[in-house]
Amino acid sequence: MTEPFFFSRGAGLTAGEIAVLTGATLSDPSLSDRLISNVAPLDRAGPHDLTFFENLRYSEGLQSTRAGACLISERFASEAPAGLLLLVTREPYRGFVAVTRKLFAPALRPSSLFEADGVTPGASVHPKARLEDGVTIEPGAVIGPRAEIGSGSLIGAGAVVGAGVRIGRDCSIGAHCSITHALIGDRVILHPGCRIGQDGFGYVMGPRGHAKVPQIGRVIIQDDVEIGAGTAIDRGAIRDTVIGEGTKIDNLVQIGHNVSVGRHCVVVAHCAIAGSVTLEDFVALGGRVTINNHVTVGEGAQIAGMSGVNSDIPAGARWAGLPAKPAKAWMREVTWLERASRKHSADKRKVEGEGKGDG
Repeated sequence: MTEPFFFSRGAGLTAGEIAVLTGATLSDPSLSDRLISNVAPLDRAGPHDLTFFENLRYSEGLQSTRAGACLISERFASEAPAGLLLLVTREPYRGFVAVTRKLFAPALRPSSLFEADGVTPGASVHPKARLEDGVTIEPGAVIGPRAEIGSGSLIGAGAVVGAGVRIGRDCSIGAHCSITHALIGDRVILHPGCRIGQDGFGYVMGPRGHAKVPQIGRVIIQDDVEIGAGTAIDRGAIRDTVIGEGTKIDNLVQIGHNVSVGRHCVVVAHCAIAGSVTLEDFVALGGRVTINNHVTVGEGAQIAGMSGVNSDIPAGARWAGLPAKPAKAWMREVTWLERASRKHSADKRKVEGEGKGDG
């Protein structure tokens, strides 16, 4: 069997073209015509591959690499072996990403699993649904009445688009997603298994049972949002749940009703955001962060993974811990506890030793 390769390679770029694209300086301008057709890590790169270096932990890989070219900062350029073509730049990894995007542009957006165009046999499209030209609907997908889907969008196999849902242009809706009560902008990517627009978790609790609160809001997903596989976003109760422009959400995230996520936020896997939380623009949440109801996280704030947030966080702050607090205060407390624990253990051993000596 041939080696599987899921993303076709383009014609490649010369080292000179890469230098222009990344703003890098070639260590040997006479090699500007060298062709680069792939990207690879230091230890696997070959003569036609581009790699990068920005961490001394991988110095051994730098010394032994067979790469055709290497993006590297000026700080580390002297560490490179003789004969390795260097592209010296301030941000090697950012440059590496720029080249990868150029070489493998189709990987930026999921493509049809069925390699199909148009409405495929086996898809169910309601007569009252409206599809612009260039929409692809894969087998098993269901498009409900009055749904609207913009040109260039892809609806994956087994996906369900509910009545009245609006999906913009050049979107990718992954296999087995379900979308109800939602308005979705342009260039949005939903990876497989997303659940968008279902009931929020709202009940009035009482001694005789729990009365369900009608969830009559919507989910609004703005342009250029990407949402990972298995993430669930509940529709609002009496206001909309909103995901702001350019925000990136990882796999297996829960976002409750009435939540407002600002522009260009980053939410890493396994986060749980309770109802009516507000994340202002450019907030970053590490993995497994939990945020309690009605909390506001200020613009640009960063929360470390596995933190539990119960109170508002000011703009630009860095918090960590359970319960979450300013990261420096949390680190001081952790350090103090570690020292106290070591001292307690030492004192205990000393007392036990003195007791044996008395015997």
